[in-house]
Amino acid sequence: MEPVISLNQGASKWDIRQKVWDYIEAKNLANFPRPVHNRIPNFKGAQSACTHVSNLEVFHRTNEIKVDPDKPLEGARLAVLQAGKTLLVPTPRLRTGLLNKIVPPQGASRDDLHVCATSQGVKEYSVPIGLDEKVKVDLLVVGSVAVSEKGYRIGKGEGFSDMEYAMMVSTGAVRDPVVVTVVHDCQVMDIPENLTESHDLTVDYVLTPTRVIKTDCKHPKPQGIIWAKLDAAMLEKIPVLKKLRYMEQQAGRDVTLRGAPVGAAVEETKQSPDREQEPILKREDTEEGAPGQTAVTTVYLGRIPAGLRVSELKSALRERGATPLRLNWQGAQHRAFLDYCDRQAAEAALLALEGLSINGRSIQAELAKSQRSSRKPSHKHRQAQMTRAQTGAEARSVT
Repeated sequence: MEPVISLNQGASKWDIRQKVWDYIEAKNLANFPRPVHNRIPNFKGAQSACTHVSNLEVFHRTNEIKVDPDKPLEGARLAVLQAGKTLLVPTPRLRTGLLNKIVPPQGASRDDLHVCATSQGVKEYSVPIGLDEKVKVDLLVVGSVAVSEKGYRIGKGEGFSDMEYAMMVSTGAVRDPVVVTVVHDCQVMDIPENLTESHDLTVDYVLTPTRVIKTDCKHPKPQGIIWAKLDAAMLEKIPVLKKLRYMEQQAGRDVTLRGAPVGAAVEETKQSPDREQEPILKREDTEEGAPGQTAVTTVYLGRIPAGLRVSELKSALRERGATPLRLNWQGAQHRAFLDYCDRQAAEAALLALEGLSINGRSIQAELAKSQRSSRKPSHKHRQAQMTRAQTGAEARSVT
């Protein structure tokens, strides 16, 4: 079947996401929640597409099935529960752990199972699964923004499905599973193979309302967590990674983080399951008194388009490999400030952000004109300095 969405030569993952989101909105192909931008689209016909899951051979020979919590996968979660199998759902944004098991009430009726399959039911009937608990998952159902018939997949840009899979490999929960995605027919397109990296999850089946596509994908799935691609900020964002990293080091594996000294010691951390961590890409109005932080260098982003969500900017930064330590979002003023650990990191980010365009608008990126001095000022004072320093630059950047 010929793809209905054509891609320009050299299109990035971000370009592809925008094309899909724009097309689905323009053609009114989605149900609530809307708009679909920055989401796994809850496309019309999702329930029909999900019925194909229970027809797969692997569905009948496995007892534990992991299904992502996205709204369009509700039908897949229901099919698992109705078949009396164990439904595993990732912890939202991996804040407090890796997986939860959905345990319906005793003697659950059909209506009860429908509730358990919803996002609210996932919250109410979840039981955490510890990293050391033995689970064996042969089938995973993931959401996608775009996918190809060859099995190359693009998510919404936050990388959680990829990370969840890598963590499940590291804990031994998966070995050679079947990975399935459920999408609208318009989301199936010719994704260039060169956009798929070593940490990206590929799929074995693509289920749409009208088709079951066996991809025969030859691209290897992640063989575990690639620690060298992660940094300390990611461990702060996903605390369960700290425990997993300690476990892997104890097993003799190389867990050196990006930018860290080789062989650096890893301390065991015990994270309370009830404590949620703040996203790394968020800055509150607090003082920064941690030692060694005085070299932080700030990058200014201007010409941010009206209506852009901070989550969309975060996705664009991640895709460019320019994730900051902190992000100070001032969307109403069409700007943002990005803090990096030092001048070198900031300049590397500027190189990565060259030519960045979001929603058809070129983003202005440059070093903030007022940087930290040896005498560290307060956050509010720094923000006031940067705002004054950028006023002239903004005046010159009127579209």
